[in-house]
Amino acid sequence: MAIEKNISLRPYNTFGIDAKAKSFCDITTIENLKHNLAEYANQPFFVLGGGSNMLLTKDIEALVLHINLKGIEVLEETGDKVIVKAMAGENWHEFVLWCLKHNYGGVENLSLIPGNVGTAPIQNIGAYGVELKDIFVSCEAVHIQSQNVRTFTEEDCKFEYRESVFKQELKGQYIITSVNFELTKTNHKLSTDYGAIKQQLENLDIKAPTIQDISDAVIAIRQSKLPDPKEIGNSGSFFKNPVISIDQFKQLQENFPEVPSYKVSDKMIKVPAGWLIEKAGFKGKRFNNYGVHNKQALVLVNYGNAKGSDIYELALLIQKTIKRIFNISIETEVNII
Repeated sequence: MAIEKNISLRPYNTFGIDAKAKSFCDITTIENLKHNLAEYANQPFFVLGGGSNMLLTKDIEALVLHINLKGIEVLEETGDKVIVKAMAGENWHEFVLWCLKHNYGGVENLSLIPGNVGTAPIQNIGAYGVELKDIFVSCEAVHIQSQNVRTFTEEDCKFEYRESVFKQELKGQYIITSVNFELTKTNHKLSTDYGAIKQQLENLDIKAPTIQDISDAVIAIRQSKLPDPKEIGNSGSFFKNPVISIDQFKQLQENFPEVPSYKVSDKMIKVPAGWLIEKAGFKGKRFNNYGVHNKQALVLVNYGNAKGSDIYELALLIQKTIKRIFNISIETEVNII
């Protein structure tokens, strides 16, 4: 594909930040990806997927490789299971809808998560009691320096809460080109224990939900809380939910007895970052053309023409305030560029 110069990245990031790319290439085949990696090996480059999990705070003074690989196919079927391969450039929610159309279960709780398939394993995306690792089989990735293709198993990926090997020791070394998922065909294992889903199904008087019902419930919940990036620039949840020790949680409870929590293990407790941010007074707070969403404190928003650096400064202020009030450090889920 041709290399374009001085391209605005506003259409390629869900925050709608008008950063510029010094040069830009739309990658539609693996061969094209390998060619560009070899051709520009001695030059800096930046890998761009769906642009849903990043905040651009500056122009990109490098070649931007936009991973736009497309295609979904069934690799094999065994009994009640099916292995589906999706290319990295497929929109995640459109992939979920494709699975639902074919009555393949396992992804319904992950409906309406922004971004593309290729970045899903990097973040180990998750929502409403389900994580990507629960349905993950393997992924293929191109090594940036050698251009060799490697298959990563679930064990290789070292998945943790919003973490993977691609964010840790192999960060910046591979570009994921496709992901394989194991889904169910009939005996779907439904995950409806998450409070919001359970309540939504009860509101609709659905006692025997299908995977489509669960997806519809998740979509309704997310739409009621999260702004549409097409209308208000955002990257969904900006911060991770902090996981703290039971001792630290008990200290927190002394000052804030109403704090919600989720048990992670016998020693660790997860505290909702959104609750901390709201309690600190940031929910709905607006600073000119950016701020914190009025329905979900986890979401930072660009109301129009905001600079990424301004939104980043707001994130730092929130982190500093949460640390001061609660003595808890919250990490960003969004990548700061």
